[in-house]
Amino acid sequence: MNLDEYMAHDAVGLAELAARGEVKPLELLALARQRADAVNPALNAIVTRLDNVADERATDPNLAGPLAGVPFLIKDLMQEYKGFPTSWGSRSLANKVETEHSLYTQRLLDAGLVIFGKTNTPEFGTKPVTEPDLWGPAHNPWNVAHTPGGSSGGSGAAVAAGIVPAAGANDGGGSIRIPASCNGLVGLKPSRGVMPYGPQGGEPMHGFVTQGVVSRTVRDSAALFDLLVATDPRAGFNAALPNSPAMQRLSIPTGPLRIGFSAASTINPQPHPEAVAAMHNAAELLTKLGHNVEETAPPCDGAALGRDFLTVWFANVEYEVSRIKRRSGVRDRDFEADTLALAELGRTAGVSPMLQALEARGNHIRQLAAFHQRYDLLLTPTVAGPPPVIGALSTPRSLELIARLIRKIRGGRLIALAGIMDDIVSENLGWVPYTQLANVTGRPAISVPLHWTNNGLPIGVQFVGRLGSDVLLLRLAAQLEQARPWGKRFPAPAA
Repeated sequence: MNLDEYMAHDAVGLAELAARGEVKPLELLALARQRADAVNPALNAIVTRLDNVADERATDPNLAGPLAGVPFLIKDLMQEYKGFPTSWGSRSLANKVETEHSLYTQRLLDAGLVIFGKTNTPEFGTKPVTEPDLWGPAHNPWNVAHTPGGSSGGSGAAVAAGIVPAAGANDGGGSIRIPASCNGLVGLKPSRGVMPYGPQGGEPMHGFVTQGVVSRTVRDSAALFDLLVATDPRAGFNAALPNSPAMQRLSIPTGPLRIGFSAASTINPQPHPEAVAAMHNAAELLTKLGHNVEETAPPCDGAALGRDFLTVWFANVEYEVSRIKRRSGVRDRDFEADTLALAELGRTAGVSPMLQALEARGNHIRQLAAFHQRYDLLLTPTVAGPPPVIGALSTPRSLELIARLIRKIRGGRLIALAGIMDDIVSENLGWVPYTQLANVTGRPAISVPLHWTNNGLPIGVQFVGRLGSDVLLLRLAAQLEQARPWGKRFPAPAA
């Protein structure tokens, strides 16, 4: 097998070849490394290599599983690999070696995947772009001047560039779907509770965060979904799991679906025309495929939901910073200025606002449930515009110094008294106003690559479904993929 043949196959296809003995796992690993060596210097997608353990797996005669021998990358955040650090994109954790695999990683290994590296992520996954101080920025293979999104930006860039057909990702506010949109990939954020977490910690961020993957093809997303979902006796609760594997149902027609679409957002009243065009083009394609599609109002007040989301987010950042400092003895200087600013906002707000935000989640869930009584799915742009250039969302150096000073003097109260929360919501979520809805409500959502700008940058469209409709979303995505194939499309800078 040569590199072109390797890149032409998805994970399922490579596994089938390996199972028939037409290619060896070590050969696949060598091709993945060859591709990584060629493009990663420009992309900075892979930040840690796991070469020795990957070699051992690829040469193991007992390697088995549905995807045995397929090269894979995991995200350097909440996807721990025993014997290696999981940095979370932060200097504060860069040297903390893991003593056991995460349950997510273990299920990937049980499936026979050969994990050979970890991908770039912003510190604590707190940004929709991937530009950590620790590793430096990841770059978009469609145009290296632009971001691959975040927080699973390294995984998105690696898959889009053909290093691997799919890679590990997770999503607390859009971090699977945003890079899927920026890189022309499929990104499913599963329903709350169906994906593994721990044992290093409990359910992340009160259920806002879920594990998943980004991939080039829908069947890869379906295959990995099937391999990852399972009951866990250590979990706080067990969500209802699909009654049959997604792979078995991909080709079953969905029948006509009722789909309401909207690009309206109180966070960003003027999304980029390309984002709106992506949504309208998707609506036209859905209509041609026999679905009942109409424009409608958003199910929730996006600004109110954004405030609740960020209130919980800031409190979580403060908790993580304090926990790491307490356990590891690191100092504020070991964290980025932006992280300290968010932590200070969370510290100053106290417990009551976070509890109020979590209580408000029930109202957002009821509003979305009422929407789903009228429509099977909500269609939106995944993001409000094309991928920004590297550094466009960075905090100026002068403000970073102010942020560190505010943290030092515990001056978050000054920010709170200034009444700038709405400005913070707008600045943090203005480019990504559509993705937090699924996290706050625990509903599944998927981004699919149906649109490219005239400049050749991808913009995805997002579907949000009812709780437990993960397989329906994959079935619809498969229908769209068949109507407008994207899996063989590679970016010119990385081709």
